[in-house]
Amino acid sequence: MTDILPDTIRRLYTDPGEYIDSDHPSVVKFARDNVPAGASDREKASLLYKAVRDGIRYNPYVDMRTPETFRASSVLAAGVGYCVGKAALYAAACRVHGIPARVGFADVKNHLTTDKLRASMGTDIFTWHGFTEVHVDGAWRKATPTFNATLCEKVGVKPLDFDGHSDALLHPFDGTGRAYMQYVNDRGTYHDVPAKFLMREMARDYANMHGEDLSGRDMEKEAAQG
Repeated sequence: MTDILPDTIRRLYTDPGEYIDSDHPSVVKFARDNVPAGASDREKASLLYKAVRDGIRYNPYVDMRTPETFRASSVLAAGVGYCVGKAALYAAACRVHGIPARVGFADVKNHLTTDKLRASMGTDIFTWHGFTEVHVDGAWRKATPTFNATLCEKVGVKPLDFDGHSDALLHPFDGTGRAYMQYVNDRGTYHDVPAKFLMREMARDYANMHGEDLSGRDMEKEAAQG
């Protein structure tokens, strides 16, 4: 069934936010550079998804105490980010092209973290995992541009593709049939990243990790080392 968004709701999800800063010049350039002229909304959504997925390396060892970790333009400038920052960038890039986009959150059980990451977190539950929803072809489509292709190769799972139409949530199994990701709690969707709230939540949920020196830590390098 086609879901026609009222004009006010469409504007809510196409206007810039503080963290989904789709009006930032670097985000505008990124969004335009990765989409050819004449592309449909579905094609744009798919191309921008891959540009964020592989153009920004995933690394959870980011500073959760700074709001820049959650801001699309800052993640783009850094070339690295974790799930929420990458979801914000993807949403921002879609908004540049007039595609309604928002960020969603869920708690997920990750069976394939590295030993070092699990030790730092003290759990294999990732609270407030971020993804993106884009409104294409009359419906909201879920897409998760979190794990770049080179990281996926190292942990033994295929990169998650998004065709701009079918939902692209994280795989429940890896390439050998082992449990990979499991969604355990839906946290809802938001016009913009609730960064200040997330900063407090991350400090509460991962207190041990916040006390560590994370400089130089890189999940992809850890995965390569086994």
